[in-house]
Amino acid sequence: MALALEQAQLARAANEVPVGAVMVRNGEVIATGRNVPIGGTDPTGHAEIVALRAAALKLGNYRLDDCELFVTLEPCAMCAGAMLHARLKRVVFGAHDHKTGAAGSVLDLFSNPKINHHTQVQGEVLADECAELLQSFFKDRREERRSNHEPTREDALRPHDAHFLSLSDYAWSPHYVSDLPALAGLRMHYLDEGAITAPLTYLCLHGRNNWSYVYRKMIPVLLSDGSRVVVPDLVGFGKSDKPKKERIHNLAWHQQLLLEFIERLGLESIVLLVEEGNQALGNALIQADTERFIALRVVESAQLGAMTTRAEQASFPDRGHRAALRAFATMMTDAAQPAAANNPVSARPVDSAPH
Repeated sequence: MALALEQAQLARAANEVPVGAVMVRNGEVIATGRNVPIGGTDPTGHAEIVALRAAALKLGNYRLDDCELFVTLEPCAMCAGAMLHARLKRVVFGAHDHKTGAAGSVLDLFSNPKINHHTQVQGEVLADECAELLQSFFKDRREERRSNHEPTREDALRPHDAHFLSLSDYAWSPHYVSDLPALAGLRMHYLDEGAITAPLTYLCLHGRNNWSYVYRKMIPVLLSDGSRVVVPDLVGFGKSDKPKKERIHNLAWHQQLLLEFIERLGLESIVLLVEEGNQALGNALIQADTERFIALRVVESAQLGAMTTRAEQASFPDRGHRAALRAFATMMTDAAQPAAANNPVSARPVDSAPH
């Protein structure tokens, strides 16, 4: 795996995603490979494919049934399929790929009983080193992209803090996160009240026309039961950054943002409160990570109280800040479907929240 990491470093030096592979037969290295899809103008130019081709040429046989492949990243479906066709004896990988991994992260082709050949798989070998190389590469690339653009005025992405100072019943401490991969440098604001060790966490999602301010009267009620309450402003709303392009907003992106956010905060035993009109996003979250959630509850907007004119103006002071409002109006057209789960969980029902 150390040799595979050397190949990954060579890929990085060529500005390719740093993945490297090494083919071994009877303890001897017979072939190496590194990512070359950009340099080779080849969508199949993954490190594993390069190593498989080189090994087959060296041995004069497309069957590699006595060979072992070491690769720094969990193989994708394409590479896993090629390994199975080659009849590899064993595959050893470093870091998991939670987006396209086909050795257990997203799907597991190697353990499919319907496939007539089964290759042994071992993961997480030098996983930290492999993951760090990938993470630092993508971090450097994001910073390079930002440096190549003219700086954007801060108030072009977010309203100035002064807009929010005069709001009543909103004295909660602000929290921000900007280094989640899906954020791509954008900043997301959230409230986080109550003990992190609380047995129950309420994750509160605002509707398509609101932001975290809409939960201002419900937060104290939920906290009174000794629960933790986390209320994010979706990107495009409230104190979060507001990209001016409507096309950036889609359900899958907001779902990924929230999944990464939940993982970062380490939230467990979650009751998901969703303001009516945003059920599609709530259902998508629960379907993606069922183990973290206890229930989903839809909260009627009338139950939360009206958004004041001052609060609306604070969050969306000009047309440039309203791209998310326009996008969500279309994106959540089908969001009014009944929630999959709608049962009270806490000792104090959500319906008791003050209006």
